[in-house]
Amino acid sequence: MKSSYLAFLCVALASLGFGQKLTVDAVANPSGDGAIQANWTTTPDGSPLLSWVTNEDDGSMNLVYSVRKGGQWSKPVVIAKNREFFRHPAELPGVISLADGTLLAHWVEMPEDADDAEFLWVTASRDGMKWSKPVMAHKDKSMVQHGLASMVASGPKEASLMWLEALKGEDGPVTLKRTVINSEGAVVKEESLDQDVCACCPTAIVKTAKGLLVAYRDHTAGDIRDIAAVRFENGKWSPSANIFADKWKINACPTNAAAVAAKGDRAAISWYTAAGGAAKVQLVFSADGGATFTKPVVVSTATAYGYTSVALDDDGGAIVSWLEKGGSDSSIQVRKVDAKGVAGSAVQVAQGARKSLGYPKILRSGGETWIAWAGAGGSDKVHTARLK
Repeated sequence: MKSSYLAFLCVALASLGFGQKLTVDAVANPSGDGAIQANWTTTPDGSPLLSWVTNEDDGSMNLVYSVRKGGQWSKPVVIAKNREFFRHPAELPGVISLADGTLLAHWVEMPEDADDAEFLWVTASRDGMKWSKPVMAHKDKSMVQHGLASMVASGPKEASLMWLEALKGEDGPVTLKRTVINSEGAVVKEESLDQDVCACCPTAIVKTAKGLLVAYRDHTAGDIRDIAAVRFENGKWSPSANIFADKWKINACPTNAAAVAAKGDRAAISWYTAAGGAAKVQLVFSADGGATFTKPVVVSTATAYGYTSVALDDDGGAIVSWLEKGGSDSSIQVRKVDAKGVAGSAVQVAQGARKSLGYPKILRSGGETWIAWAGAGGSDKVHTARLK
């Protein structure tokens, strides 16, 4: 009888996420006042690399980064100075590292006199200090949208940049595209992967043991906007396939997509949906590089706003973040989900107006989990914290 009771207790505690509650340890960063659009990546040695856009006193904006090693941040380095960065939370600039330490950066610019035009730029650096002259990352130069980009190292001397092209405006159709960038920061190849996708939702790309995995919000003629994935394996792309049939029908663009993380063959995708009138964030796992997925786990606990991010932990589980409604404010929530889909307790990271919290980003680096987000209360400031 005693052993049966203990077994029952263990199962009950597991179902409640016992032992998986995260704590939030605020860590200062060198971004300073006026910083926006924070993003993460790792260097080849596993160190966290934080990038952000500054707002200078003269009104100019710079893309800057810093690396954290030995518990200290390096002196911030300017990647691109006085550019017309598009200040939208979904249009985050990004910096990645190739295997030899070469850094590649991308960002979106919105010309001052243009209502709808967005242009995607890239630059490279061998030493992290001197950067190549920025080049436009797409062939088309017309005054339309080229943005919502994500990038990953896809080979020893190349990166794959995913982005959306709206040649006919947001009323579509809008195309999911890939540009291959070499280690010199030059465009090598451009290709189309899906001819009809949601116009204003960010892309997400990772490299698995099998190849590339891309998650994005798809679109059908009936205005169904569910999350789809494509894979690049053995030199070719798989057909686009929904990761789960939410069947979210919406005659608008939610600017709210999916996040993806990978480690070896294992991958996780989190995303926002309001199908059936229930606004929530869900999570799936894959054990085969994104070829198949588990049944979704709902990770949000109340009415979700979405803007999710995800990282894989060392035990095969995931750490997920999202924005959630709470009274007159919003909050950033995080929780762990183990490899079997059992969710731990949700923990609040920060609270503020929904738009002021931006698009929080999670990073797993060197056995640590980090999160970065915009300032609360309408202030421009980047915050960072470790999740333990």
